[in-house]
Amino acid sequence: MKPIPYGRQHITQEDIDAVVETLQSDFLTQGPKVLEFEQKFAAYVGAKYAVAVANGTAALHLCALALGVDENSRVITTPITFAASANCVRYCDGTVDFADIDPETGLLDIAKVRQKLESQPKRYYSGLIPVDFAGMPVNLEEFRKLADEFDLWIIEDACHAPGGYFIDSNGEKQMCGNGNYADLAIFSFHPVKHIATGEGGMITTNNPELYEKLLTLRTHGITRDPAKMHENHGGWYMEMQELGYNYRMPDMLTALGISQLKRADAGLQRRQEIAKRYDAAFKNASNLKILNPAAYKEAISDNVFHAYHLYVIQVEKRKELYDFLRTKNIFAQVHYIPVHLMPYYQDLGFKKDDFPLAEAYYEMCLSLPMYPSLTNEEQDYVIASVQEFLQHA
Repeated sequence: MKPIPYGRQHITQEDIDAVVETLQSDFLTQGPKVLEFEQKFAAYVGAKYAVAVANGTAALHLCALALGVDENSRVITTPITFAASANCVRYCDGTVDFADIDPETGLLDIAKVRQKLESQPKRYYSGLIPVDFAGMPVNLEEFRKLADEFDLWIIEDACHAPGGYFIDSNGEKQMCGNGNYADLAIFSFHPVKHIATGEGGMITTNNPELYEKLLTLRTHGITRDPAKMHENHGGWYMEMQELGYNYRMPDMLTALGISQLKRADAGLQRRQEIAKRYDAAFKNASNLKILNPAAYKEAISDNVFHAYHLYVIQVEKRKELYDFLRTKNIFAQVHYIPVHLMPYYQDLGFKKDDFPLAEAYYEMCLSLPMYPSLTNEEQDYVIASVQEFLQHA
């Protein structure tokens, strides 16, 4: 069997043709494909505005900047995420804090967040960064109520969940990143994500002031809009009005993103099929736990659409299973090492046992191959390999 990674991109001839067409156009960057991708992606998730940027980390950084994070800011996020979800606060000299997870879903536990908020004066914290981990949407309606109660902003890290949604208390579908409950949301277009552009990211929002600020911060803090300038020397003139960054996404990559977006729903459907096949194979395993187990899925099936960036299982002999699968040419992965246990964050004062549920999850979690081009034959081979290990574990 050829190598089977945990995730991979799927590039078609249509994708290649789209990139080549852009390479042969007048614009390699700052051209019309960027705006086209932004508009089509905003429509896909149901947001008013979208800003394409260099990668998901740049998206998080710009969100923190636009919301005014500084040395006086304290922000809560989850320890089970990629480090960038926390690092964006540190880039702006803010203070990062964590709250523990719900062990059934891996998501930030809103009850634990409330406990943390209530343990401090009301304006002690500035904002929240919940993560749609593995593709499972966070209930942002409930987080918005909590945020409003404590005067907090919300950045939704939706990198794992384009196309995912939950049903709110009014029975309305709330797409991940639609901006109805979060001030800002971010996405990544890394090759293992639903939409792959190599590198790239997107910020979505319904707030026009934040949108305009993001556009300026993305391009060095420079404006060419005469209406915004302090003075105007002529058609060549531009003004740097604040300290910004070169976080632009080039036209070649946005052309690839537009092409990939056309089959995003088909990719989601295939991810659902793969997840159901894994569920059926492992539902009776006594020494394996599925993140978001069947009983939980049945309880929420009418209220949540899981985007399945990852399919996570939990086993006691995780390292042994990880190594065994590699001997079979199956390259499973661990998502994630708790951020608070990284040496950088331990140097800031965090330590083992601070968030025991996140740490217990980490000791057992393993992400199995999950991507639309995974064949049934390959998946059957993965399942059989996991079952072979469990029989002897």
